[in-house]
Amino acid sequence: MTEGVLTMSHQEVDRLKIMQSLSDKHIKQAEAAVQLGLSVRQVKRLQKRYREHGARGVVSGHRGRRANNALAEGVRHAALTLVREHYHDFGPTLAREKLTERHGFTFSVETLRQWMIADGLWVGKSRKAAKVHPRRPRRPCRGELVQLDGSPHDWFEGRAPRCTLMVFIDDATSALLALRFGPAETTQAYMETLHGYLATHGRPVALYSDRHSIFRVNHKDHEGELTQFSRALKTLDIQAIHARTPQAKGRVERANQTLQDRLVKELRLNAIEDMDSANAFLPAFMAAFNARFASEAQNPHDAHRPVLHNAQELELILALHHTRTLSKNLAFQFRNHEYQLHGQDQGDRLRGAQVTIIEPFEGEPTVMHQGNILPYRRLSEGEPSIPLDDEKSIHHTLEQAKLAQACRPNYKPSPDHPWRKGAPSHRSSALP
Repeated sequence: MTEGVLTMSHQEVDRLKIMQSLSDKHIKQAEAAVQLGLSVRQVKRLQKRYREHGARGVVSGHRGRRANNALAEGVRHAALTLVREHYHDFGPTLAREKLTERHGFTFSVETLRQWMIADGLWVGKSRKAAKVHPRRPRRPCRGELVQLDGSPHDWFEGRAPRCTLMVFIDDATSALLALRFGPAETTQAYMETLHGYLATHGRPVALYSDRHSIFRVNHKDHEGELTQFSRALKTLDIQAIHARTPQAKGRVERANQTLQDRLVKELRLNAIEDMDSANAFLPAFMAAFNARFASEAQNPHDAHRPVLHNAQELELILALHHTRTLSKNLAFQFRNHEYQLHGQDQGDRLRGAQVTIIEPFEGEPTVMHQGNILPYRRLSEGEPSIPLDDEKSIHHTLEQAKLAQACRPNYKPSPDHPWRKGAPSHRSSALP
């Protein structure tokens, strides 16, 4: 507003016209209050200013002045200094959260966003036209459908080798239910993650994954066969569902993108540089993440079911299973070693039987047949397996044979021996 020139907004122009009508007694104060969206008391104060100052009285007195709730310039400078030093690659939302948690600032995200844009610390992203995919409604209950995926990424930003984060997220609430770092997306990594999930939450109704070979057999000639992971799910009575497109399991895909931003920065801020320390940190991170992003389920019922197997049985289920056929001596080969059962009173019954070799990810294998654990021993290299006939009688017979053979060192078949009689004529002529 310059000398002799009065600048007014459109709202103030409308207000001036109403004040003129009120001053000319064309309308009453109650009507003016309705048109202005004010109370009668406010209209009276406005009318008084109009009488005293004319058109200038309807112009806001705050124009050109600093807002009463404006933040001090020192706050802006201090916040941006911290962003440059510690959060230079953080987005405004996450940076504001850290400034609030760690430094006690209380301004809004939009305030920090504008500061960062003005200071060149953040560039607003232009939104791309999103592809339209049919949206599947959330499941109503927690634990009905759990989406899982592996997210390979440079989680430690070069402080440790690249690794993969196994992610289990609830479809009904978008809550993280299990996280675990592993060297790669492997059956072992998913088995270990599932083991921790079952201990914390129980059994979900279904697990929703992609069509990775860990989850299903993709060879057309072996369709319907079970992988190690799908065999474990079947034993635990957990339904396995396989998505045909990444968009079908969009909740876990979007969670991966968020985690690759937020979790990477949390690991950096907490000076975590190895997978073991990161796995120990994940429960606290999940609790904070779920408090920030998880939503309420439509139905408060939790669909998780209790685990019906004891700890030992669960360890056997969440391991690698192999099949071997026993020899006559109840021996079998596994991982370039030979093993033999022992303590079997009915050895004949197990000859030729198929046994299951349960290989844990750590420790010695377990041999099972028809639900029973069978004792065994590993033979040393070159050691023959022990025959399962009457060993005492066999050894006795061999000793007798050796003695008898020693008594006739120059033994020669008699002339009427069947071996001699059946020989061809040209060979018989050569005999003495």
